[in-house]
Amino acid sequence: MSEGRLAGKVALITGGARGQGAVEGRLFAAEGATVVLTDVLDEEGETAAGGIAGATYQHLDVSSESEWERVVDDVMERHGRLDVLVNNAGIDLIKRLDQTTLEEFQRLVAVNQTGTFLGMRTVARALQAAGLPGSIINISSVAGLEGVKGHGAYSGTKYAVTGLTRSAAKEWGRHGIRVNSVHPGVIETPMTADMRAVADPAARAKLERNIPLGRIGQSDDIANMVLFLASDESSYCTGQSFVVDGGVHP
Repeated sequence: MSEGRLAGKVALITGGARGQGAVEGRLFAAEGATVVLTDVLDEEGETAAGGIAGATYQHLDVSSESEWERVVDDVMERHGRLDVLVNNAGIDLIKRLDQTTLEEFQRLVAVNQTGTFLGMRTVARALQAAGLPGSIINISSVAGLEGVKGHGAYSGTKYAVTGLTRSAAKEWGRHGIRVNSVHPGVIETPMTADMRAVADPAARAKLERNIPLGRIGQSDDIANMVLFLASDESSYCTGQSFVVDGGVHP
């Protein structure tokens, strides 16, 4: 058996083709986990999994109930267990609420909110049926703790993730299933690459002056928190919101 904080565990990570999900996958594998990456970006997902020893990739549209059932059933059949779910898949929309179309709003709800709900429910059902404990980690945002100007639809879905996390933790604790949320601040990923605060040097410098730790976050910062919540080191943590933002929201 591999050594590491996740030795012998099986982890399913959504949005694993790139960014935070891919980094989490590499870290989990380095800590002994068997990693299953999922995404809708199949070429990038296959490449990401190919660079991680023992990892596999599966296509998963997180807004699809049937695809969730297919993927979780396959993981349970292949490995006989599923210890960790990281609901990492998410999309953003930089737009004022009064300019946001219903189609745009519903698209964010489908991925960020419905996708998280379906993942939590599908995995929790599988774990309960098998009599297994587990750790579910939902990637929310600091926008899931306070409203963010220009990201109203995104904030709404991330608030929903926070609420789902806290409710599920109370319902599933008796089954040994822990549910926590991680709330990143501004993190440098492909999803934020086009944001002016990240891409424009002057805007970035201004932003970093307002971050107590003086820098924009990196995917490794989130992955390390997720690793803690996936491991037995956090065995008495559930229903909690873990903020990783360089000290902006103490």
